[in-house]
Amino acid sequence: MNSIRGIGAIAFAGVAVLALSGCTQGSANNGSGEGEGGAVTLQFQSLSDQPATQAAVKSIVDEWNADNADIQVEIIQAGWDGAFDKLITQFTGGTAPDIIHFEASSIVSFAADGYLADLTDLVDEDLKSDISEGIWESVTQEDQIIAYPSTLQSYMAFANADLLEAAGVEIPTGDTMTWDELQEIAKATTTGDTYGLGWGLASPTATVMSLALGFDGGFFSGEGADASIEVGENELAVPERIHEMAYTDKSIQPTSLTQSGSDVLASFYGGKVAMTVQGSFQATNIANDAPEGFNWVALPPLEGSEGAVQAANPQTYSVNVDSEYVEESAEFLNFFMSGDNLAQIAYADALIPSSESARTEVEKLAADNPAWTQVLASGEGLVGPPFLKVEKYTEWKDTIATPAFQQYLADQITSEELAAQLSDGWADIAG
Repeated sequence: MNSIRGIGAIAFAGVAVLALSGCTQGSANNGSGEGEGGAVTLQFQSLSDQPATQAAVKSIVDEWNADNADIQVEIIQAGWDGAFDKLITQFTGGTAPDIIHFEASSIVSFAADGYLADLTDLVDEDLKSDISEGIWESVTQEDQIIAYPSTLQSYMAFANADLLEAAGVEIPTGDTMTWDELQEIAKATTTGDTYGLGWGLASPTATVMSLALGFDGGFFSGEGADASIEVGENELAVPERIHEMAYTDKSIQPTSLTQSGSDVLASFYGGKVAMTVQGSFQATNIANDAPEGFNWVALPPLEGSEGAVQAANPQTYSVNVDSEYVEESAEFLNFFMSGDNLAQIAYADALIPSSESARTEVEKLAADNPAWTQVLASGEGLVGPPFLKVEKYTEWKDTIATPAFQQYLADQITSEELAAQLSDGWADIAG
């Protein structure tokens, strides 16, 4: 919370610093600039933390550097932990890199404080048309594109096929699966010490906010600091369904609600839960880590009353507005985001690529993993959610929403009290 509240004031100080140091613009790039022969070196801060993804990023950068002697790219490897605070320090201290890797929901504040370049006229037209309007909407603030959207995750159900078969359940194979079907399968497969569903909801906000869109539960309307919140029937549909399964049906493993998604996988592999809802990226982890002979399947995307809609909160690549090389950075990112390159990154990270051409390439790369068919299908319903337009969303999520959802899922408050906490908490933060 303090970080978010502080950014506006810090940003004000940052503007003053920039105004005073306008003649040295570019020094913010902490080492980028022109080298011998006039070659430009761009600093690219990457958060990719998987070895395979880091290798893919390096390969793409190496290819660019070999073909572009006048514009060289230097990777600065960083991590996701503390990335937001680190960027605040970098922006306000004038040391932010030229190219910034992050995620859509976390760059809203940086865009509002004027730290990100407007890329609207710099994105390659072919790339622009290769990505859906819904995904572009997730990185558009006040009619300006502030980032390239790269890879995304959805939430999907994975099932132990043997446990479903033993319970006489026919495995869903359609284009989508309703919440009623999920609930019925969970009840049918709950026997003895085996639960129908294990769902890691230690940090529930992102999951609930994403899946609520399937019921037209947008939570917020408006943009920036003037956004307003409404928590009604549609917004409560997902948490109420989970609560019903946990405390009425008793088909959700209780301890899983306080665990991370990764923690729940141990129960899934051990046959203690018949299904688990996870981020789609877990398809590759399950394929790699599941015990030999473990018979699992990825189920069709969950469909609410408004369809199989989920929030698109893509990983992003933005350009520092203070960089001397905004156009060169965009030129590199247009190459970096090409279908073949993005497919390599998405496949290595087990995430859904934003562009249609990259998804086509991933289908070829993942031909031997049938779960990818459902993973890629779940990407069809991703749309830009209202919370990405809300300037203080991260502060509300961390300080209000997450503890409120946790209390509700622990059966400590009612859904009416949950709605009140979410609404009143926003009123306090928004002022």
